[in-house]
Amino acid sequence: MAVAMGKERADARLGRLLAIVPWVAANDGPAVSEVCRRFGVDEKDLLADLNLLFMCGVYPFTPDVLIDVHVADGRVWISMADYFRRPLRLNPQEGLALASAASAFLAVPGADAGGALATALEKLQTVLGVGADDGLEVEFEAVPSGILEAVRRGADTHRKVQISYYSFGRDGHSSRVVQPWRVFNTGGQWYLNGWCQLAEAERLFRVDRIGKAQLTDESFTPPSTVTAAAPVLYQPNPDDPRFVLDLAPPAHWIAEQYPNEHVEARPGGILRVTLRAGQRAWLERLLLRAGQHVDVVEGDPSVGPAAAARLLRRYRPGRPVG
Repeated sequence: MAVAMGKERADARLGRLLAIVPWVAANDGPAVSEVCRRFGVDEKDLLADLNLLFMCGVYPFTPDVLIDVHVADGRVWISMADYFRRPLRLNPQEGLALASAASAFLAVPGADAGGALATALEKLQTVLGVGADDGLEVEFEAVPSGILEAVRRGADTHRKVQISYYSFGRDGHSSRVVQPWRVFNTGGQWYLNGWCQLAEAERLFRVDRIGKAQLTDESFTPPSTVTAAAPVLYQPNPDDPRFVLDLAPPAHWIAEQYPNEHVEARPGGILRVTLRAGQRAWLERLLLRAGQHVDVVEGDPSVGPAAAARLLRRYRPGRPVG
């Protein structure tokens, strides 16, 4: 999304807010003027930032799991919900990610280099066995030889690329000509964002699912609205089939990881989630992963059992695998 001139970027506001919160919470009602001076922000913008905190918390977003902000007599208090006081149990990857984020927040002007966040970061680095001067090696998913170079050259030189592509959602292969607008990496995966002539629409392709990529001699003019921000990786269409699923606790990740229209807490720790599934193969994989922890309340109830039956037939006794 393009950022209008004169407006502060959302990521800059977020970075500042994440630095302000622990400092204010640790200083028991500092003066608003002191917070403004320390973080280089005027009072109007500070109060606008703090108003965002009233909507911050965890599911089910009831008052007991939201951050509380109180401004009175020129002072401000921030108190955390009890949820945020619980000790975290992190695996090494999560710990490294948290250490990296904390280091970035401490680099925000005004952040307390000797405060609670800095102390917590020092303890976390000790547990992880890393220091402030250590670097992290990030490994991207492997892509077929020459394909990443081809699509990047297409984007750089504004030349169309003919690709052979495997669609995970449809579980099928296709050949198509693409205008590569941008090639980027997010979450360890390489993506190609551009115009697909086969679909006659903008599309997002995972580079590791491209089997072949060949530059053509045909050039194109990219749209002026292409930005550096990563696009949404998946966005359901309003006419896609609608499903209502009851998720037991081990399957709550579905509500957290996938776009949905509604989530409702029900007795017994059940989450009832409403979502749309444009591709049957994608929904089959989702239901198979969740297994016995998901029930289809609305929508075609045969999707999961039919997929499971196909798998069982493939591996029935006496049939060779492969």
